Amino acid sequence: MPETTRPWLAVALALTAIIGFDIMAILVRVLSERGYSAPELSAYRNVLGVIPSLLVMVWMGELSVKGMKWRIERWKLALLRGVIVAVAQLTFYSALGILELATVSALAQTNPLFLVILSVLLFGERVGPWRIAALILGFAGALWVMRPGGDTFTPAALLPVTAAFFYALTIVSVRAFDSSVSNALLYLYSSVASAGGAIVLALLSTGFSPIASGFDVLLIVVMSLAGGTAVLFLMLAYRMAPPSLLAPFNYLGILTAFFFGWVFFGEAPIETLFPGVILIVGAGVLLIWREQVRSNG
Repeated sequence: MPETTRPWLAVALALTAIIGFDIMAILVRVLSERGYSAPELSAYRNVLGVIPSLLVMVWMGELSVKGMKWRIERWKLALLRGVIVAVAQLTFYSALGILELATVSALAQTNPLFLVILSVLLFGERVGPWRIAALILGFAGALWVMRPGGDTFTPAALLPVTAAFFYALTIVSVRAFDSSVSNALLYLYSSVASAGGAIVLALLSTGFSPIASGFDVLLIVVMSLAGGTAVLFLMLAYRMAPPSLLAPFNYLGILTAFFFGWVFFGEAPIETLFPGVILIVGAGVLLIWREQVRSNG
């Protein structure tokens, strides 16, 4: 169970994670403009970005060589989760190289909606009228942002939604593992598989470009470590406080992405985002509220 004695530290970590993800997104865009493809950037991120989390888990004693049972019963599924992460990241990075940062962030917030749908399809979870209303509201907002059939629609708008689906699939699939399997071990399996999967995807698609300069090396390392550290901070935050407290702060990522997109790239997709983004956020808040009511009841 999460520790509830340090909620403000958890919130601070979650907010710092949002900034970390923003830094990663900015550098993905910059590196894309410098000629590096989404598959190779995803591979770099998966290989280098796992370092902060692994170091902290070793320091906390969650990963140790002595006395640890490394093989888990559903190891194939554990590795498959990592490959799914690699696919999700590839679609997300591809979107960052094409769309406005705020648009990517807004459409990625469909993740909670896919969590509900996958919970129903894979685990037979019952869905009441409130959840159904949230699903309708959220996807209506996503369609409003994407505007299929309109002059401004681009197939690239499907990329962040696809990423949200695959990320949701990795989250839901955790429920298929026995509670005796540690989160650290699952994370290790996922990290190894996502790194390997990302490298294979890069080799099969665009390959790896020659790194042009030492400055590009620095950008790649900072991008990877920013993303990896953000994941670590988010993981620690959710261990300190319940999801109902932290989840609403995720939507601040839309505002920060809008701000950084405007500052660094001159983007201001107000007409594209509104009013659809309000429906997406409203659907997420409705799901959070409903989960809190259920847990208290």
